[in-house]
Amino acid sequence: MVNTIIFDLGAVLIDWHPFHLYRQIFSDEAEMNEFIDTICTNHWNEEQDGGRTLAEGTELLVKQFPEHEENIRAYYGRWTEMLNGPIQGTVNIFKRLKDSGKYKIYALTNWSHETFPIAQEKFEFLNWFDGVVVSGTEKMRKPQPEFYQLLLDRYDVKPEEAVFIDDNFRNIEAGRKLGIDSIHFTNPEELEVELQKKGLL
Repeated sequence: MVNTIIFDLGAVLIDWHPFHLYRQIFSDEAEMNEFIDTICTNHWNEEQDGGRTLAEGTELLVKQFPEHEENIRAYYGRWTEMLNGPIQGTVNIFKRLKDSGKYKIYALTNWSHETFPIAQEKFEFLNWFDGVVVSGTEKMRKPQPEFYQLLLDRYDVKPEEAVFIDDNFRNIEAGRKLGIDSIHFTNPEELEVELQKKGLL
């Protein structure tokens, strides 16, 4: 019997993407993609999500690519411009699950401890959770199994009684290895169908 729902945040409940910022900076889409794929990469950003400070991550990259200094500094200097608002369909599902009173609902997120409070202030629904586990605060992140285990232990969640929702298939696979039924998020409509199939909505 499922009594716990665990949500990822970015690209599931919040439309966060560097594109939202860098489309304002680059006039050429290919040039922008090249910058995101080779300089301000996902891997680099995940190091900040794992606890490295924004200042340290930024200076490291500026030293490596001095010719791109201005655009590198924009990543965290203009970080709020990467937040394109809530993914309303998922927020509506979250509200329905919460209002049902049947589930404890948690967030497990790869997010810098320096930027998460900004998002929390901006999006009221981030305060609806029964608990939020932020990678930057814990200095570990998905898909590391100990990060999932931290949430399970902290909130006394049994893997077989939980469902985990994430847009990154790598993270889904890690959850399944721990015995957590996991849904690969693509869009709110598909999520609703999956949750209905499981009898949760």
